[in-house]
Amino acid sequence: MAHTVSVTTKATTRHTPGVPRTPRVAWQVKFAILVLIWGSSFLFMKVGLEAMTPIQIATMRVLTGMVVVLALLAMTGGRLPTTWRVWRHMIVIGFFLSAFPFTLFAISETRVSSALAGIGNSTTPIATVLATMVLIPNARTSTRKIVAVLIGFVGVILIAQPWTVAERPDLLGFAMAVVGGASYGVGWTYYHRFLSGADLGGLSQPAAVLVVGAGFLVPASLVVWWLDRGHQATPWATHGAADGFQAWLPLLAVIALGALGTGLAFMFQYDVVRAAGPVVGSTITYLIPIVSVLLGTLVLGEHLSWSAVAGFVVVLGAALVINAPERRAESEPVASA
Repeated sequence: MAHTVSVTTKATTRHTPGVPRTPRVAWQVKFAILVLIWGSSFLFMKVGLEAMTPIQIATMRVLTGMVVVLALLAMTGGRLPTTWRVWRHMIVIGFFLSAFPFTLFAISETRVSSALAGIGNSTTPIATVLATMVLIPNARTSTRKIVAVLIGFVGVILIAQPWTVAERPDLLGFAMAVVGGASYGVGWTYYHRFLSGADLGGLSQPAAVLVVGAGFLVPASLVVWWLDRGHQATPWATHGAADGFQAWLPLLAVIALGALGTGLAFMFQYDVVRAAGPVVGSTITYLIPIVSVLLGTLVLGEHLSWSAVAGFVVVLGAALVINAPERRAESEPVASA
């Protein structure tokens, strides 16, 4: 995920609670680590599915991420939002930025490869343009961006390959990944529409997002288990016949997914945007699916058809055009990752 921050350049500026102090590690290093962490998320989910259900993965991801971010928030002297005006909007934002996409991506990987799920994440900028046209009607959407959205849809069709049965991916699984990526665009556009003027502090907003996500997913995981309790393990237990290290590996993968990809990554992402600006921060969106594709093919031995690769390139090209700066400076939400 990504968000915009305001940066002050005075050396005498007092430290703001909830905002991490000036990092000692160069932002370029954190940028590279962030791309690897978020790009690895789809690999972690695929490994986790060997012993856990999708709803378990989504729930553990949001819980471990929440613990990490709340700890960082406390360490920096910050606090969660205190007004109902903020929280009522955070309920919507938290749903679209955590609970909904986390669940969709985990379910999608039961039907498609981790590489394809990662490619689905690259549709975020396309969804951001469409959501902006609906939620922020007064915002100017250039013809260039509209054309890029249409081209992006062509890329999605190339990946889905509806004209063939032999090599096309599972359409429902890929659609879930696309909707999961689009969910980030909707969530951030909603945030820009209703809370862009709210002073939430550095880690207060991502902490609130994960608290809301946990509020959705913990009850949902219990309901799913209760409805199918005769065939599912309890929400806090793994399933499958694997034992020993093979049973622990999926659990460790999901813990890493939450603690690193959903927790620590917030801290790194904030530092990158704060140091290099939102334009540089938004380029993470393009690199995440590249890492997910490389890991899926090299580590898991997954295969992508040439049509899927071509569609992937088209979608990334459309995303680059969408996020390219206009001739006149605009204030836009950073595309999610």
